[in-house]
Amino acid sequence: MGPKKKSEKLARLVSVQRHMERMAESDLSNTARQRDEVSASMHMVMDAIGSLDPVHRLFAQNYAERFDRLANMEKQLAGIQQAQEAKVVRERVKGDRLEENRRDARLDEDREAEDNAIYDLVDMRYATPASSKLQE
Repeated sequence: MGPKKKSEKLARLVSVQRHMERMAESDLSNTARQRDEVSASMHMVMDAIGSLDPVHRLFAQNYAERFDRLANMEKQLAGIQQAQEAKVVRERVKGDRLEENRRDARLDEDREAEDNAIYDLVDMRYATPASSKLQE
C-alpha cells in the first residue's frame, strides 16, 4: 500500500473534526436541556411562593432558598452554555477550514495526475523507435 495522498489524510482529519463538532453540539444540547429543567423548577417554586395555599406558606423560606439555588445554577449554566456555543462555532470553523484544504489538495492532486498523464504521452511519443526515425 503506497503513501496516502494529502487529500486522504485531510479527509480523515475532516471526519475527526466533524465528530468533535457533533460532540460539542451534544454538550450544548445537554446544557440547554438542563437550563430548561432549572427554568421549569424555578417557575414551579415561584408558583408555590405565590400560592394562597396555607401549606405553601409554611415552606416560604425553604422555597426562597431553593429559588436562590436554582437562580445561581441557571446563571452557571448560562455561562457554560455561552462557552459551549463558542466551542461549537470554533469546531465548525476548524472543520470547514480542513474541508476547504482537503478540496484544494484534491484539486492539486488531480491537476498533477493530469500533468503526469500528458508528460507520459509526450514521453511515449518520443520514446518509441518509430518516432526516433521520424526525428532523423
